Amino acid sequence: MVSASKGGYMTYEDIIAMLGYAGGHEHAVRIMTTAQTEVIGVPMSVDTHVTAHEVYLRPTGSDDTEIAVSLAAIETVELV
Repeated sequence: MVSASKGGYMTYEDIIAMLGYAGGHEHAVRIMTTAQTEVIGVPMSVDTHVTAHEVYLRPTGSDDTEIAVSLAAIETVELV
């Protein structure tokens, strides 16, 4: 899987594919949001339904915490 170059945007399809791949293989990802916030964790689920439209991440080293990130706010995703 290939991530966008620094400063570049990924397509929605590429973001979903990367999150799905990482979640299916228990790989951590680094997400950069449109607000330039970095989030690192393992994707637990990706909900593309219009009423949710989020990815849920488990931060590295924290099995009992989940972070929800809006798919619309994701600029890039890369494996870490």
